[in-house]
Amino acid sequence: AFKAAVLIQQWYRRYVARLEMRRRCTWRIFQSIEYACEQDQIKLHNFFSYLMDHFTPSSSKERDFISRMFISGESFKEAELEKYCDYESMQVPDTYTGPRLSFPLLPDHATALLEAFKQKQQLHARYVLNLLHETRKHLKQLPNISHVSTCYSEEVTVCGDLHGQLDDLFLIFYKNGLPSPSKSYVFNGDFVDRGKQSLEILIILFTFLLIYPKEVHLNRGNHEDHMVNLRYGFTKEVMQKYKVHGKKILKMIQNVFCWLPLATLIDQKVLVIHGGISDTTDLDMLEKIQRNKFISVLRGKKRKESNRNVEIQEINGESKVEADPAGNEAALSLCPQPRPTEAPSMANKLEFSRWVRQTVQEQIEWCRRLVDISESEEEELTYSSVVSLTDLDGPCWTRQEEWKQASNVLWSDPMPQEGCRVNTVRGGGCYFGPDVTGKILEKYNLQFLIRSHECKQEGYEFCHNRKVLTIFSASNYYEIGSNRGAYVKLGPDLVPHFVQYQANKTAHNLTMTQRQGFPVALISRVEESAFRALREKLFAHTSALISAFKAYDKDNTGRITLSNWATAVESVLHLGLPWRMLRPQLVRSTADGMLEYKSWLDDLAMEQRSQEHIQSSLLEVIYRNRSNLETIFRIIDRDHSGLISFEEFHQTWKLFSSHMNIELTDDGINDLVRSIDFNKDGNIDFNEFLEAFRLVKQSQ
Repeated sequence: AFKAAVLIQQWYRRYVARLEMRRRCTWRIFQSIEYACEQDQIKLHNFFSYLMDHFTPSSSKERDFISRMFISGESFKEAELEKYCDYESMQVPDTYTGPRLSFPLLPDHATALLEAFKQKQQLHARYVLNLLHETRKHLKQLPNISHVSTCYSEEVTVCGDLHGQLDDLFLIFYKNGLPSPSKSYVFNGDFVDRGKQSLEILIILFTFLLIYPKEVHLNRGNHEDHMVNLRYGFTKEVMQKYKVHGKKILKMIQNVFCWLPLATLIDQKVLVIHGGISDTTDLDMLEKIQRNKFISVLRGKKRKESNRNVEIQEINGESKVEADPAGNEAALSLCPQPRPTEAPSMANKLEFSRWVRQTVQEQIEWCRRLVDISESEEEELTYSSVVSLTDLDGPCWTRQEEWKQASNVLWSDPMPQEGCRVNTVRGGGCYFGPDVTGKILEKYNLQFLIRSHECKQEGYEFCHNRKVLTIFSASNYYEIGSNRGAYVKLGPDLVPHFVQYQANKTAHNLTMTQRQGFPVALISRVEESAFRALREKLFAHTSALISAFKAYDKDNTGRITLSNWATAVESVLHLGLPWRMLRPQLVRSTADGMLEYKSWLDDLAMEQRSQEHIQSSLLEVIYRNRSNLETIFRIIDRDHSGLISFEEFHQTWKLFSSHMNIELTDDGINDLVRSIDFNKDGNIDFNEFLEAFRLVKQSQ
């Protein structure tokens, strides 16, 4: 009996170990594909930005169109934005049965919204715009780093990424209670994208923010960025839900995102940021930068100010001016530098203050005209501008330094190794080691960091000797059963207490057999989904894989070793996966240890063709490029109408042709766009855009 018990114990331990290994491999697949997609997004953004940097507009109309392509539409002044998003002129019909909002908001309004969204009701566009307007006004008065104290509430609850999964937010409120004067919350960014109810989450969070401004705190995440929203679904979601006023809502949301604080400090001891830190993180700089200037933090743009030989770093696609010395002289002659009037006596402080302000304004206007920067919106005094004005004698940072601070806070990840290096996996931010964490904690007298940004199987994870805590609140992120969600509660002792959960509706639909082996059933289901995604990735790179396989097949036998197969696949996909361990799920075992790679690729193609009746080579290209094509389509579709107008296509083609050195007349461009408009309705929809891409590839 004792021997039997030992055998059963050994068998069980091996079984559990195999299950855990399968789960970890599945996790690696999901995460590698996710990060590769983020890297593609940044590469695509950098490519378009490069084109814009090297494009010389032939008219002010072209300059205006190109400069606005990456700044989410027109750069409205304060008054113009109010007029464009005028919610007061919108009429709410008597037939509307959804929730109604009146300001200032009360707790009953929040309760009504929660109930309405549970019933799948939609808030009228007038109330959405009104809410965004009030939220923006509130956020503009907040500092870059919010400060929270556990003295005023029993505990502070910190939530991680929600990513449009409303069920997770409902479950958090059900388990932990709604925000109240005694229940403080910090929501640590990435409220939107990927999930289907991002807008509802924003509405709920903004509502509670206005009702309890001292108890609810929102940090900006890397997905609170209009360029990221173009790829990951939030832009599309808003336009589908609000077909008439969607553009106005998006415009306001993009502006609200710019004003979200970048970090939160709890009791001056716990720093809450979305991504992470770097070896150059400076909380003093982070406190004082103008965060609203970073509409998108994907890339810091450069412009040379040639008259001083100084490289001025710019953010968010402001127009680039490169002038030769002669051009500079002309500019200087056209824009003579204003000479300040004689300073009044210091005795009259009011008069002297007016003189300083007028002189500075004149110098700013002269600089704007010199480098051809259009005047931005006339800003009212905000917290950041007040801080800047009161610290005029402090250090002067370049825009590139400020952008780097914001980028690292939103995009960085921890690593187990010492040091700090560029995050090449995501394409943005950096990797920071335990030594970097220790230095930052010591420098600012902090106990530990809380960050999000990474999905964790248990919903949370410690690293760097428990000095860095990752918290992730979107359960079932990759697939049903792939991970738990979690939130963390901190009391006055700042000891973290975790609550885990899984908002899993489909678990109730499992068969009795599946329920008996519930962990196995879930792992199998998640594993199947991960390998399906991986096979799609492999199929999308068929041509490159064939070339890599042939490099090992010197005699052109059509066969390679399984070891060479694993090496070749990694050289093409660069996913960092344990291919030898994954091989049994991807390749049929052979007696002699050799793989007929052409038949293996044919099997992959057959699997994908069963879903799409398209020629294999074309399907491969579309699989590989669909996300990029859809993002490009949305970039060109500047008004988010779901259609590319002839004018939008015309200007974008000029951008591409200048890069490719293709000379094409305006009539030629018009003929091209008419040929893509298959249904002749005067616009190009996404199917026509994709079909044109398919036809061109087929002709090649």
